[in-house]
Order: sequence, then C-alpha cells, then structure tokens
Amino acid sequence: MTMSPSVPDPDRPPPARLALDRWTWREIAHLLVNLPMAVAGFVYALLVIAVGVGLSVTVVGLPVLVSGLRGARWLGRVERGRARSMLGVRIEEPSPLALGRRDKGVFAWLWSGLRDPVGWRSLLHAFIRLPWGVLTFAVTLVSLIVLWPVLPFIARGLTAVDRAMVRWLLSPSDELERRIAELESDRGVVVDTAAADLRRIERDLHDGAQARLVALAMGLGLAKEKLTDDPEAAARMVEEAHGEVKVALQELRDLARGIHPAVLTDRGLDAALSAVASRCTVPVRVSVDLPGRPAEAIEGIAYFTVSELLQNVSKHSGARSASVEVWRAADRLLIQVTDDGSGGARMDGGTGMAGLAERLGAVDGLFALDSPVGGPTAVTAELPWRDRAPAGSRSS
Repeated sequence: MTMSPSVPDPDRPPPARLALDRWTWREIAHLLVNLPMAVAGFVYALLVIAVGVGLSVTVVGLPVLVSGLRGARWLGRVERGRARSMLGVRIEEPSPLALGRRDKGVFAWLWSGLRDPVGWRSLLHAFIRLPWGVLTFAVTLVSLIVLWPVLPFIARGLTAVDRAMVRWLLSPSDELERRIAELESDRGVVVDTAAADLRRIERDLHDGAQARLVALAMGLGLAKEKLTDDPEAAARMVEEAHGEVKVALQELRDLARGIHPAVLTDRGLDAALSAVASRCTVPVRVSVDLPGRPAEAIEGIAYFTVSELLQNVSKHSGARSASVEVWRAADRLLIQVTDDGSGGARMDGGTGMAGLAERLGAVDGLFALDSPVGGPTAVTAELPWRDRAPAGSRSS
C-alpha cells in the first residue's frame, strides 16, 4: 500500500537539510550516546557468553546463560525505546518470555529460555555494536568541530544504519508474533466457549430433565400412598408418571444429542448431517464427499457448525430450499451452506455468526459469509483436516 504524498510517513524523518533542526540534534545525541551504550552492551554480552558457556559443564552454567538471555531482552527493550524516542522508529515490543513455568520441571524451564530467539538476537545486537558505536561517536564528534555544515547529512546516513540494525535484530518476528497473539486469543475463545457450554448443559438439566424427574418422584410417592386407599387414582397417577418418564427421556436424549450426537459417533458426518437436515423447516439437500472420517474434534465442530447454520435458515432466512456440501481439499475440510432466502445476514446480526467464526478461528479455521440483501446466502467454513486416530490409540 502506497501512502499519499501529502501525508508524511511517521516512520521516516523529514529530509535532511543544511540546518541543525530538532531532528538533527536528536540524531546527533543518539550517535554520541551510542558509545557508552555499546560498551555496556558489549561487556554484558561478553560476560554472559564467557560465564554461561564456560560454566555450562557445571550445574550453574545453563541457568546463568538463561538469566543472561533474559537480561539481554531488557537491553533490547532499552535500545528499542531509545530508537523510538530519538530516531522516531516505529517498532513493537516482542511477546514476553514465559519463564515462570518451573512447575513443569527445571529442564523445560531451561529449554524454553535457551531457545528464546529474542534474547539471542538482543545479545547479538549488543555484541556487534561496539565497533559501530566507536565509529559513530568519533565521526559525529569530529563533524561537530570541522564538518558541521554537512553534519545533518552525515548524521542522517549514520542513523539510517542504526535504524536498519534495530529493525533487523530487535524487532519482533511479524509472523511469529502474529501467531502468538492468535494462539492467545484462540485459547481465550476456547475457554469461554467451554464455560458457556457447561452453563448451558447445567441450565438445561436443572430446568428440564431434573425438574421433571423431581415432579415424577413426588407423583410416584403420592401414588404409593393412594395405592391401598384409592387404587384407581393411584393407577392414573402411575400412568401420568409413565408419560413424564417418556418426556424426561426425550429431553435427556435431546440434551445428549446437543453435547455429541450418537449418530455422529457411530456413522459419521453424512448420516449426522442428514439427520439435522431432516429437522430443518425447509428442504435441505446434503452432499458429503469425504475420503474418510476426520479427527473427532474436527468432525464435532463441523457438525455443530452446520447444525447452527441450518437453525438460522429455519428461523431467519425465509428460504424455500437449502443445501449443505462438505468435501475435502488438500489438508482442509470445507463446508458450504446455501439457501435461497431473503439474505441480509451479518456477522453482528444476532444470529450467532460471530460466535461460529470465533469457534472456527480457535482451531485455525476460516469463516466467510456472503449474504446480499435479497439473497441468496452462502456461508463457507474451512477447518484443518486431521486424520482420525485409530480406535485402539483413543481407548488407551
């Protein structure tokens, strides 16, 4: 994406000119501070490498090296802050290192610290900065005395190397940081979804089958009391209780089907989605073309995605017909649900689309909605394909 010529790039300083303006003075100050910062960083890096590697044959060597890498992260944070404030470089902070997991064992703690790329790159930056710090300090100091007319151009050239060095060694890896942020977000979505499902199951049990079974127990108790005095009334009460048992069983079946339907476990997606389609208020054509069964978790997410989408078709679309297609393409499981309804569905329309998108995103899935006003509506979902584990490995 190109920026408009009238809008200055906030990551690029104004062009250098024959004037000692505020930008030039900030760059000069940065170059002069390079030497003490480079000396401190070089001494620290040398000590960490010498002590950590030298003592690695002993018990304390690796913990010293891990602690030194964590300290190198702090040096990198200082350099990034200096580059932001004095050079105007836009650079994000890397994700913090989770070194507090000692409950998983000392070796896991050591390994997570030793393979920290941010710490190693910060240590490398501190190590190679010494010759550059000496050069920039000497050139800037001499230029202040004898070359001050062209000092803005000299300072700009030297700080351009500093900017490149900071971006190259101290900036976070965009792909890695994006992935870490996605995983943290997905973990929160999974936890929230699981908690919501548990609350729903508890509510359904309490308000449905549990309340009905309590009433059933009370009715059978009254029937027992009337068994000798009024057998006909007792028989009527037992008959009513029998009907209540049937309703309670049906509610429990519905609840179990909402958790994980038996037909999905026994016969797979084709049969399970056909059963869901048969309960839809509009005719639904189901086409499942899969070479085998995916992993149980992926299969369950696919089932509930289609189930909720068909509920939306029944409640909101006003459609006369719908279709469900499921197939595999390379390492992805693809789902497409279409209907010829009125369209106009939105991610924020209160139909659960946003929740579906979050659930799919939590397992590296994708969710796309195409629903122009007037219809038709097409929802495409993608899930990663993982082969189902053998039955013996699941039971072990």
